[in-house]
Amino acid sequence: MDHVKGAEENRTVSKLRARFPEATLSTRSFRNETTLLVRPGDLIRICRHLKEDAGLLYDFLSDLTAVDRLGDHPRFEVVYHLYSLQYKWRIRLKVQVEEGEAVPSVTSVWGAANWHEREVFDMFGISFDGHPDLRRILMPEEWEGFPLRKDYPVQASPKWWEEGAAGD
Repeated sequence: MDHVKGAEENRTVSKLRARFPEATLSTRSFRNETTLLVRPGDLIRICRHLKEDAGLLYDFLSDLTAVDRLGDHPRFEVVYHLYSLQYKWRIRLKVQVEEGEAVPSVTSVWGAANWHEREVFDMFGISFDGHPDLRRILMPEEWEGFPLRKDYPVQASPKWWEEGAAGD
């Protein structure tokens, strides 16, 4: 079944709005990519629906990352890139949270989220409620701070991290 470029986003948005009329805060389309802003409390049920609905089948979580919008409120956006292998459609979900607020873990929907959520936790300090093993994945356990935050003091990196530091 062929779809005109953009039709899959409209179909996805229509189905989500029909099923969860209060859950989608906003929708934005730019260069044939659709982004839905959803409330953290609605994230799991929306993701489950996107994955399990036979007319959608977003069965692949291709990426999960975050954006630090230092100075804005809420400060962080957690971004989910989803793909339907069956229909060859893409959609992006965003959840906004303040510093110190947790996002529900989607590991129960996509197992691959385990590693992605750990990376976001490690780099941005965003927690995921219900995550089975939320701990650092890239940085050493004793590392202080979150390197991808815009207010991270880069000059404060430990000397052992630098190439050619004393003791090499």
